[in-house]
Amino acid sequence: MGLPGAWRSISPYQNLINPGSCKVLEGRRPCSPYSCGLSMVLLLVTGTCIFLCVTDRSLLSEQWGQVSWEWSGPNPTAPTAPSQNTEPHTEPHVDVHTEVHAKFQWEAPGPYHVAYPRSYIFTLDEPDACREEDPFLVLIVPVAAKNLLARGAIRRTWGNESLVLGKTIRLFFLLGLPSGKGSERLQADVEKEREEHRDLLQSNFLDSYRNLTIKTMMMLEWVASRCRNASYAMKVDSDVFLNVQNLVKMLLDPKTPRQDYITGMVTRHSVVVRNPNSKWYMPVDVYPDATYPPYPLGMGYVFSTDLPQKLVDVSRRIRPLYIEDVHVAMCLKQLGIVPTDPPSRSLFKAYMPSRFNRCHYAAVITTILDGPARLLQYWSDLQKPAPPC
Repeated sequence: MGLPGAWRSISPYQNLINPGSCKVLEGRRPCSPYSCGLSMVLLLVTGTCIFLCVTDRSLLSEQWGQVSWEWSGPNPTAPTAPSQNTEPHTEPHVDVHTEVHAKFQWEAPGPYHVAYPRSYIFTLDEPDACREEDPFLVLIVPVAAKNLLARGAIRRTWGNESLVLGKTIRLFFLLGLPSGKGSERLQADVEKEREEHRDLLQSNFLDSYRNLTIKTMMMLEWVASRCRNASYAMKVDSDVFLNVQNLVKMLLDPKTPRQDYITGMVTRHSVVVRNPNSKWYMPVDVYPDATYPPYPLGMGYVFSTDLPQKLVDVSRRIRPLYIEDVHVAMCLKQLGIVPTDPPSRSLFKAYMPSRFNRCHYAAVITTILDGPARLLQYWSDLQKPAPPC
C-alpha cells in the first residue's frame, strides 16, 4: 500500500537527482566534478530528510486520528446510518492478519466503513467498579453526552435496581466526545456528572450516529478489560424500557448458556438493501452477500462476558461497516457463534403498545419507548401495589 500525497510530495527531488545531467540552472554551464559531487550529496541528504519527515508513521497516525474522530457531521455523499431499533484493548495477535489490521488503520474508511480498529482510549473511566462490587450483570447504555434527561430517567427507574433476585447489578453510560457549539461547556457538565454518579465512561471518538460501530466496539473492549469477573453484560439503548427482574430470571435459568452466549431480538436472513435511494443501501462491492448473518438488534442484547474479548480480537480481521449490528453479526459469523434465541420471542419487543398496558411491561425484558417522560410515567405505575395484569 502506498502513502498518497506523502510520496508524491518528494517526486520533484527525484527529477533533480539525475546522474549524468548535473548542471547549474543559470547559464546551463557544466559544473566541476567537485562541486557537482557536493551538490548531489546535498540533494540526497535533503531529499532523504524530507522523505523521512513526511512519511513518519507517527505523524500520519496523529493526523489520521484527528480525521477519524474530529468528524463534525454526516458525509454528504454517504447515506444516513439506519436505525437499529426494529483498561484499553489488548494488543492484536501477531499473525497473518497483522497486515490487514494495518491496512484498515491507514486507509480512509469511505462512506460505508468506520475508522476502527485503532487505539482509542477512555478519557473517563471506572476501572475498579467491577472489582469492588463483583456484579453478576453489567448494564451499559450508549448515550450522547447531551442526553442528560435520558440518563436521569434511567437512574430513577430500571437503572436504580442494584440487587435483583440476590444478584448485584451495575449500570454504566458510555459516551463519546461532544462536538459543535457549546461542546466545551457540555464536556465540563459531563465531568461534573461523573463526579456525582461515578457511572460515566467516555472515549475519545466523536459521538455521532455514524460512529455507533466504534462505540459498540469500545463497549466490548471495556467489558473485556474491566468486568470479566461479571457473568453477563448487556448493551441497552437509552430509549428502552428494561425489566431487570425478567432479565435476571432468564439468565439464572440453568438452560441459559454461560459461554459464547448472546441473545436479544434476533433477526435472521435480513436482506441487504440494494436500492441506492434507501438509507439502508449497501453496495455489492462493499457487502456481496444477499443477506446478513444472524444478529440481535442493537436496541438491547445480553451476552456472556467471555465473548467481548473474542469479538474484539476477531474484529481486527474485518473491515468494519458503519451499521453496528451488522458489524457485530460479521464478527459472530467469523467466530462461528450463532446468536441464541430467547426462551420466548415475546421477551424482547421492538415498540411499545399504542396505549399503556401493565401486562405488557410486566412480561417483557425490553420495549422501546418514545422518551424519558414516558419511562418515568410507566415505571411509576408499575411500582404501585397491584396485580401485574
